[in-house]
Amino acid sequence: MATSTDSQPAFSLTDPAFIRRLESLSLLARRVLGGKLQANRRTRRKGAGISFADYAEYNLGDDHRAIDWRIYGRLEHLIIKLFEVEEDMTLVLLVDASRSMAAKAEYAAKLAAALAYIALMGMDRVVIYSISESLRVVQEPCHGKGRLLPMLRALERVSITGVDSDFEACCRTLQARHRSRAMVVPISDFFFPGGFETGLSMLRYSNHEVFAIQVQDQSDRVCDIRGDADLLCVETGHRRRITVTPREKRLYEAAVDEWNRQLREACARSGIGLSSISTEVPFDEVISRILRRGGLVA
Repeated sequence: MATSTDSQPAFSLTDPAFIRRLESLSLLARRVLGGKLQANRRTRRKGAGISFADYAEYNLGDDHRAIDWRIYGRLEHLIIKLFEVEEDMTLVLLVDASRSMAAKAEYAAKLAAALAYIALMGMDRVVIYSISESLRVVQEPCHGKGRLLPMLRALERVSITGVDSDFEACCRTLQARHRSRAMVVPISDFFFPGGFETGLSMLRYSNHEVFAIQVQDQSDRVCDIRGDADLLCVETGHRRRITVTPREKRLYEAAVDEWNRQLREACARSGIGLSSISTEVPFDEVISRILRRGGLVA
């Protein structure tokens, strides 16, 4: 997904009506998840925190403010309290910009905009990439409410590009760039010629949390071609002349169902959250469902 400053965006993400929809989702996130996209984000640290977790012996250099003086009064032994501290999250969005996403590009951008908006309002870090035959930067790491409009404009400028999408290569590049734990969200139809399982496994076993959003439309799932047809693969550019009979229609639709089943099983095996959605469903309804069921968790 290349960026361009010379051409007008194909759609607007900075329209006031659209931003009001994002703000409504942000308010919902604050109400049901405390403003965060992921519920389970706590780690044990010594010192002040959110909630008590455990005790430990005091060692030289520990924060003396964590000493439990009531225990010292009873046992004459220095013990400190451990607390669970909520960490800031880095949200990494991978927006599919391969040619199979052409009709779904605006929908995918709106999903990415909503998740990034909620994260920035919750004071989390956001990074956005496009994925096709290689990984491209859409939005450099940013933080804070002041980055909302620049982030939305960056997503507006994204365009479909590439010849043959390579999800595994994109994940390998991301692996090299982001070694610290992050929440990684691919937004894609997952029609990758080389498959998706290796790429997803690379993300998951790089210690990232992963939540996949699969976006498909009616034309992806249902074959409406009849008779002789000259087909062009939008990903590879290969052409093939075929005759589509009711049998070919059934085989195509069964193949798509099988592909989607394999994606569900691959995500389940790797502990990856998955939301498979249709573009017929309004984007804000999709985000609302994700928030209400606990955020971006498996």
